[in-house]
Amino acid sequence: MDFETVMQELEALGKERTKKIYISNGAREPLFGVATGAMKPIAKKIKVNQALAEELYATGNYDAMYFAGIIADPNAMTETDYDAWMDAAYFYMLSDYVVAVTLSESDIAQNVADKWIASGQELRTSGGWSCYCWLLGNRPDLEFSESKIASMLEVVKNEIHDSPERTKSAMNNFLYTVGISFKPLSEKALEIAQEIGIVEVKRENKKSSLLNAYESIQKDLDKGRLGFKRKYVRC
Repeated sequence: MDFETVMQELEALGKERTKKIYISNGAREPLFGVATGAMKPIAKKIKVNQALAEELYATGNYDAMYFAGIIADPNAMTETDYDAWMDAAYFYMLSDYVVAVTLSESDIAQNVADKWIASGQELRTSGGWSCYCWLLGNRPDLEFSESKIASMLEVVKNEIHDSPERTKSAMNNFLYTVGISFKPLSEKALEIAQEIGIVEVKRENKKSSLLNAYESIQKDLDKGRLGFKRKYVRC
């Protein structure tokens, strides 16, 4: 399936209602408004095609960029490629749910995510923290340094309330993910979450979100979800 055909198929799947929802979350034209589940049949036909993924991502069309993440070959991409994708990720649904997700399936994930977290740029930082959420929620605990994750928890404790809005949200997700999916530090994550309390994330033209990682972790621990790992990260 070539570039033109994919763009036509995506356009045909677009819905005005979905488009409005994406725009209200920060997406901008061009976009079609395709529900992510509706992309699966096209993805099944293509499977993995990095060259096509690059073409689609370069369009700046939100739906095409999202689809690019689904068919990309994470280990065919270099750090420079990931940086270029992050440069073009203009809002959090791209930085945290396309670029970070794709990166999380690569061998260089932790290395690149660490640099993004240290960058001080809001979407890069939130993408870096989000990448760790996808990693911790999928890979065995043994793949991570316990001392490193512990020091990241300390950063969250000390900086979350003063961080940019999207970074706050990603840090909160990281805290929750450690609490549920990384057994060695589940108790520490719960303690820190309790100490942090409610995190307010301000959103443009919308009511603020009030995040409570302590309650979320405790609720899932009560359901016996400690050690939960996703089988797949990308849809």
